Amino acid sequence: MSPLPDRTKGVWLLVLTTALWAFSFPINRALLMVQQQMLPESSTWFLSALCIGHRFGSSALVMLVWCLPTLHRLTWLEVWQGLGLAVFATAGLIFQMDGLAYTDASTSAFLTQCYCLILPLWVALVDRRWPTPVVLASCVLVLVGVAVLSDLDWRRLHLGRGELETLIASVMFAGQIIWLQRGAFARNNVNHFTLVMFVLIALGSWSVAAVSRHGVGDWARAYSTAPTLLFLAVLALFSTLAGGLLMNHWQPKVTTVQAGLIYCAEPLFASLLALVLPAWCSRLAGIQYANEVVGLSLLLGGGLITLANVLVQLQPAPAQTTLGPLPAPNPPPSAPAAEPVAQPGSKRSCAGLGPLPPPDKRR
Repeated sequence: MSPLPDRTKGVWLLVLTTALWAFSFPINRALLMVQQQMLPESSTWFLSALCIGHRFGSSALVMLVWCLPTLHRLTWLEVWQGLGLAVFATAGLIFQMDGLAYTDASTSAFLTQCYCLILPLWVALVDRRWPTPVVLASCVLVLVGVAVLSDLDWRRLHLGRGELETLIASVMFAGQIIWLQRGAFARNNVNHFTLVMFVLIALGSWSVAAVSRHGVGDWARAYSTAPTLLFLAVLALFSTLAGGLLMNHWQPKVTTVQAGLIYCAEPLFASLLALVLPAWCSRLAGIQYANEVVGLSLLLGGGLITLANVLVQLQPAPAQTTLGPLPAPNPPPSAPAAEPVAQPGSKRSCAGLGPLPPPDKRR
């Protein structure tokens, strides 16, 4: 059996990435419910920022050990790539977290996926060509699917602070996807710039936690029980470390638009995990967190998202764009062969010189 091409393998591993990210929805909610019982005076800003900092900080420690043998070869281009990814990701998470305090969760889930429309528009501007009808239709199918999946109430949808911040977060997430696709980074070591990304996100999140903390002891009390440490370990290992590495390595194998549409499957996997994980978390941590049930919205919304991704993946592989990896360099032109030099007295012909004249017998 021949191995799968990188594009096909990249599609499947990015789907796996969205499934790993989806663990963060029910696990994060369970963790927050436990911590609000332990620290009722702490704000959700502090608890959320502290969780993000610990997730990326612990993942950075794992990456540091992994990268030690090659860390002396870290380049400025890898630092620059990691810095850009960290800025976009941190800004997106902060705007998304604050926006959730001013809008419904269903509205936030819907507006966050607007990057699936931002990405085709960006590619159209850069490549100076319109997206194909299949891509446009797939974007519409994804948005409708997410709206159905999140039970969006259109009558309550308005453009307030929460909605504006969520749209800004969506733009930041689109920027993260585009930054990762830049051709200038094609030869970077994925482990190196992922380490830089994790370290900077952790530092940024810990800074927000430090500003929003209620007391000095809250840092230790937030993770002083076995359930909170277990929830943090699941989030750090699956959603952060594995999910971040898979995204950074395999996203450049597909196009920018394809990546954006694949990532829209995250709410689908989150809904599936919410069918079983809440009850397990409740028994472990002693909280009241009920499983969700399979409904028409899950079947219809998930079906539309899946159909959109199938349609766009069935298209022929597009030509390389300005956002994709750099093409392999052309080999330098070979130097022309030196013409042989005729030796005195030689009777052989030389290329391009014709036959040698007979020797002059005169003295």
